[in-house]
Amino acid sequence: MASWSNTLVVRMRFLFVLILLAGAGIGIAYPWAMTNFSGHEIGTWRVYEQGRFKQVAVPLAAPDAPVRVLVDLTARAERIVSQQLTLLTLTAATNGRTVLASTLQFNHADNPRQASPQLPDKIFRDEAGVIATVSPGAYIFTVGPGDADGIEMRVVDLVLRSGAGEIDPRARPVGFSLMAVGLIGLARAVRFGGPGRPGNPNSQPPPPRWGRGSN
Repeated sequence: MASWSNTLVVRMRFLFVLILLAGAGIGIAYPWAMTNFSGHEIGTWRVYEQGRFKQVAVPLAAPDAPVRVLVDLTARAERIVSQQLTLLTLTAATNGRTVLASTLQFNHADNPRQASPQLPDKIFRDEAGVIATVSPGAYIFTVGPGDADGIEMRVVDLVLRSGAGEIDPRARPVGFSLMAVGLIGLARAVRFGGPGRPGNPNSQPPPPRWGRGSN
């Protein structure tokens, strides 16, 4: 009976670990991979340097669609804590029509890239959005400051990726739900399979006495 119970606990732990890993893959790895690697890179343009912002004009063609718009912020910080304030704003326009307007916070980038082994600066990435359809012509990208301060920005780069796949909006909620189920189930399985409390020796019947003086 004990052997069967231990086997069941091991299988439960293994199942909940699989659920936890599946949730992490769907909710974290999949969106990250789609954002950073789907499609191919059109190019990178510097939009902030030496304390000054500048507009950039990028020629785009219809086959480039959809175009994912990313912003890389190089700053002297370990992580961005903006308290839900906007650090940067971005707009994209063509033929006098705004096709994308976004606010960027960068506070979800928990694993920034190292700018250089010799420098303490880190590169934080945030997504401004996706231009789903592209009309051939020049697109004007304007990046400006938001209402957050206290971040020592070095440079800001605009990164465009062509043919970028859309992230399924259900991925993150489903992934996080699976992670929660996996964590709760694993915690319960570990607790269920832990060593039991030692028995109370006074609750056991006394051993039989043999020989003289047993009655």
